[in-house]
Amino acid sequence: MTKVLVTGATGLLGQHLIHILLARGDTVRALLLPGEDSTQMEKEGVVIYRGDIRKPDSLVQPVSGIEKVYNLAGMMGQWRPYQDYYDVNVSGSENMCRACLAAGVSRLIHISSWTVYGMGVPYVAHENTPFKPLTEPYALTKAKGDELVQQYIREKKLPGVIIRPDTFIGPGDRVHFSRMADKLRAGTAIVVGSGRNLLPFCYVSDIVQGIVLAGDVEAAVGQVYNIGNDQLLTQEQLWLAIAEAIGAKPPLIHVPYYPLYWASAIIEKAAILAKTKKQPIITRVGAKIFGTESRHSIEKARRELNFSPSVSMVKGVRLTANWYLRREAN
Repeated sequence: MTKVLVTGATGLLGQHLIHILLARGDTVRALLLPGEDSTQMEKEGVVIYRGDIRKPDSLVQPVSGIEKVYNLAGMMGQWRPYQDYYDVNVSGSENMCRACLAAGVSRLIHISSWTVYGMGVPYVAHENTPFKPLTEPYALTKAKGDELVQQYIREKKLPGVIIRPDTFIGPGDRVHFSRMADKLRAGTAIVVGSGRNLLPFCYVSDIVQGIVLAGDVEAAVGQVYNIGNDQLLTQEQLWLAIAEAIGAKPPLIHVPYYPLYWASAIIEKAAILAKTKKQPIITRVGAKIFGTESRHSIEKARRELNFSPSVSMVKGVRLTANWYLRREAN
């Protein structure tokens, strides 16, 4: 029985990871922000600690006596200032590294992001591919956080493993799948460019599989792994799969990528100058993700972790759509 701590526990990835850890008999602690709902987790036997990775003192008790820490906490998908992202994704990551070293944790599994490589790069990204993040808060701070954890592993002998997951969907996904499904239902979804570009999307259980393996395989300590699905759907195929699964019409309108990207850059700039708190209707990130092709090799994870994605994206879409439709019916 392993004692573990999960941060970012209320997120999509955190919820699915906790279910797997509990099912195999681990003793699970979760670090929740004050005010976050812990009712269901407590029913399942999760021990709740209140804290914030931005506050080092609040990490001492949750980490004490823990063998493994799964650091999933991060800021994403919000229209917030750069400093807010930095405080969580960089400073918060460093606070967790220090807490783990002080407590003698045997392994820290840190969740980074595929966006550190950049979007639309003309090659398959491997773990040693140089970082070229888009100049926006999420990608920039995830890259800095990733580099910081690497530094702690090299220089301070932190027993860490870094995971760079692809974009994931699954039951409970209100960030990616729900937004796409809502647009399809409203008839406002568009295809960016030709639609033949491959999208780096993966089902959540496959990401969880990679994270768990990274925490279990002894040789993983000190390593970095891309985790995703190497059988990708094109943008058109993904829109069609979601449309069929929720009973909506697929998008017919194609918008050229470059005009959309530069229009989103102008709209973003205007929103920043106006100090609006609402995310613009189109952003550079959205245009990049859907309008370009991003591919990431998972051969290292296959070879060293025995990782093998087991849920096709078509099946993953159906499983997520079932949750989406049930939620809509309630």
